[in-house]
Amino acid sequence: MGIRKILAALLLGLIGFFVTVPAWAVEPIPVPIDADALDLTNMVEIHANAGPRLQVSTAPGADGIVRRIEVASRDGKNKSWAVFALANTSDEQIDRLLVAPYFQLVGSKLFWPDLGSSRITAITPSQGIAPTRQKSLEADVFLVTLDPGSVVTFVAELTSPNLPQFRLWEPDTYTEKVNAYTLYRGIVLGISGLLALFLTILFVVKGTVMFPATAALAWAVLAYLCIDFGFWNLVFNLKEGGDQLYRAYAEVMLAASLIIFLYAYLNLNRWNIHYSHLALTTLVLLLGLIGVAVWDPSIAAGIARLSLGIIGVLGFITIMVLAFQGYDRAIMLIPTWCLLIAWLIGAAMTITGTLANDIVQPALGGGLVLIVLLIGFTVMQHAFAGGAIAQGLISDVERRALALTGAGDIIWDWDVDRDRIFTAHEVEDLLNLRHGTLEGPARDWLEVLHPQDRDRFRATLDAVIDQRRGKIVQTFRLRSEDGHFRWFRLRARPIIGSDGEVIRCVGTLLDVTEERTAEERLLHDAVHDNLTGLPNRELFMDRLQAALAFARADGKSKPAVMILNLDRFKQVNDSIGLSAGDSILLTVARRLVRMIGEQDTLSRISGDQYGLLVLSETEPDRIVALADGLRKAVRSPITFGDREIFLTCSVGISLYEDEKQTAEDLITNTEIALNHAKRLGGDRQEVFRPILRPLGKNIIDMETDLREAIRKETLGVFFQPIIRLEDRTIAGFEVLARWNHPKRGKIAPAEFIPVAEQSGLINELGMYMLEKGAHQLAFWQRETALPRPLFASVNLSSRQLLKHDLINDVKAVLSRSSLAPGTLKLELTESLVMSNPEYSAKVLERLRALGAGLSLDDFGTGHSSLSYLQRFPFDTIKIDQSFVKANGKSARPVLLRTIVAMGHDLGMSVVAEGAESEADALELYQLGCEFAQGFHFGQAVSADEATKLLRRQPAEAHTA
Repeated sequence: MGIRKILAALLLGLIGFFVTVPAWAVEPIPVPIDADALDLTNMVEIHANAGPRLQVSTAPGADGIVRRIEVASRDGKNKSWAVFALANTSDEQIDRLLVAPYFQLVGSKLFWPDLGSSRITAITPSQGIAPTRQKSLEADVFLVTLDPGSVVTFVAELTSPNLPQFRLWEPDTYTEKVNAYTLYRGIVLGISGLLALFLTILFVVKGTVMFPATAALAWAVLAYLCIDFGFWNLVFNLKEGGDQLYRAYAEVMLAASLIIFLYAYLNLNRWNIHYSHLALTTLVLLLGLIGVAVWDPSIAAGIARLSLGIIGVLGFITIMVLAFQGYDRAIMLIPTWCLLIAWLIGAAMTITGTLANDIVQPALGGGLVLIVLLIGFTVMQHAFAGGAIAQGLISDVERRALALTGAGDIIWDWDVDRDRIFTAHEVEDLLNLRHGTLEGPARDWLEVLHPQDRDRFRATLDAVIDQRRGKIVQTFRLRSEDGHFRWFRLRARPIIGSDGEVIRCVGTLLDVTEERTAEERLLHDAVHDNLTGLPNRELFMDRLQAALAFARADGKSKPAVMILNLDRFKQVNDSIGLSAGDSILLTVARRLVRMIGEQDTLSRISGDQYGLLVLSETEPDRIVALADGLRKAVRSPITFGDREIFLTCSVGISLYEDEKQTAEDLITNTEIALNHAKRLGGDRQEVFRPILRPLGKNIIDMETDLREAIRKETLGVFFQPIIRLEDRTIAGFEVLARWNHPKRGKIAPAEFIPVAEQSGLINELGMYMLEKGAHQLAFWQRETALPRPLFASVNLSSRQLLKHDLINDVKAVLSRSSLAPGTLKLELTESLVMSNPEYSAKVLERLRALGAGLSLDDFGTGHSSLSYLQRFPFDTIKIDQSFVKANGKSARPVLLRTIVAMGHDLGMSVVAEGAESEADALELYQLGCEFAQGFHFGQAVSADEATKLLRRQPAEAHTA
């Protein structure tokens, strides 16, 4: 049985060895009844990271017996433990306080410093009543009771292996100590707070840069002391010992504010730009520690402590260098900085443990306040150092101001220290303001300044104060009582006091409203039309370029350009005078402005030409509709005196297509479209198409190519059938020109005919068509056996009709061709004949006598008189297609029947143009019309194809 007990004991011992950490008995620490405090820091056994449970042997009691106790952590995690034993050797019960401070500057280390925390979670005694935690903001405090003659072993569960200080205090003594330190800390905090507040007020009153820097240093010291004295925990109700992050922040801001003060007070940017770079780099690195503190406050605090020492040393070197150069500010800062160096040495000895005393930590806090107080005195001395000298300068400035008043200038004086601006009452009188309105702080001027001038005015004053040199030359606007603005020019210079700071800015104000108005008028006239007030071509191009740049960036907007040109304005100007013409241009401009949107820009490009930048519309059909509306607005009669003037306009339109288009391209394309609209008769709008570009840009090349095509006979001659409605046989052809350009492809007659007319090539083109048509007609009359001879119609232009050699040319063509009389018909329009009716009648009589047929083209569209029509020897009239096409109106058949009947009564054959359907052909036949042409009967074809049609003609006619 005894062997079993021994084996069981051994087994339990082995299990205890592996599960818990064994400990040995501790020596008891006697507690004297008359001792105020007992330092236990070096008498405590620390078991670092010993596990979640700890088994220890107690100190031997009065009976000499050693017992074993086992303690488990409260959260079941791996913990560090502290073991100690206390012995009451007296015959009285003893109450004592076990105190472990959260933070101790002494021995907190330079690198990875201990920033404090709650040290002890709980204390377990080997016997008796468990110690109770006492409420405290700065330490773990436990009340222990020792019975007479007792020896108690205590096991303390620690939050970390560090226990910088651990003492046993007599309760009343500890309370007196805490109260004494509380009073001291309150005094120090009060002085620090008042000092920070006073320096802040001084910054508001005297707004140079050194004052906010000094105030920032004072507030940083106040924040550091609040955290060090535990006031921060009381205000923000932080967790016990949970101010590590804020303590790190405070040490970082202390170093950062010190470098800011040193840079601002010594005005280092004055001496060398490298000082500014060094200060800015250091400041950025220090502020970067704020982010590091969030990750690990200990690392940030260590770097801040090291930086504080480096700043102190480098700052002392900088101060001494500048002092030897005679810089007053550096000389005055030497005593204070020496005290700062002494403070830094003491702080270094404290955190390394060389200087270990209860009073050293509060003493360092008080020393820090003393340093800030001395810095504040030094700064205040500079704030009011230049007072006596400034008074002398003011008197001199006043004398100069009186002299300037006689010259008409207005005094302007800014007292920088008091931030008061004085100006003579002339300014307030000019603005109809109450006297004294402009006398006050500089910020009061911002309310009277124009909004666009406020930032510039404020920045100029700040720059002069910061740089302490230069001069103010600025023009700005001040608002008068009625809301209008007047222009003033300010010229002033800063006055520097003995401390090197700007104490005043003195100068003059001059009313330059009339001069500025004249400048603005000149600038306006430089980019606007004097007559209409519209933007001129330069401003129009500038806005067009801006619109194109926005369109390229936006990708959605599509600016369009229009150019409007008044038709026949030169004739109107010549007939009614230049002054009336100017009135017409102004009236047209006002009408056009009312038609466009707010985003659009209307300008006067040249004499009777207006440009329009369209941004309000993007759809092509809407833009064309806008152009049509503008034409209608121009078409309305303009009353001038007792007469009404009717005008029309032509509009060229160019649309934005791709990013490569420039403003010049759009203008050029618009002008091309405008010229095309002009050539087609005016009073119309034309949208630019790429096919128009060569006509506008290479008109000489087109003329050369056309001349070459006529010479080489490569210009196409086509024939459109004219049908006899009685039997649906081909009665003749209309000879038409078609040009297939070797490079541009097919070019419509509407494009090359105007070129031929403008260049005078129309005569050659007309003879070419006349000869080719006559030659082909002679071939058909000779080779085809038709019951009735074919005829061919060739168009004549106005230049050909007025040409004196026309009769001889026709005579030569007829003689060479041997045509049946009257089968070569010359077509002339009604308006062409009526342009000179007397001359036309004589020419037509002689052409009829030569055997040429005469056809009146586009009958019914001109403005001729029927009495004149009887005098012309026409044998055929051609009804315009506008009378042939059905339009749903009842008057059309009546007019058509009347024209056909009138032609027959005059002995003429009638040809109808524009027969598009079988219904048209049937209606014309029923009305008595002999001939018709149109797409229903065939388009213009080549000579070979026309020959094939004719050779099939007899059989078809017979079948019919």
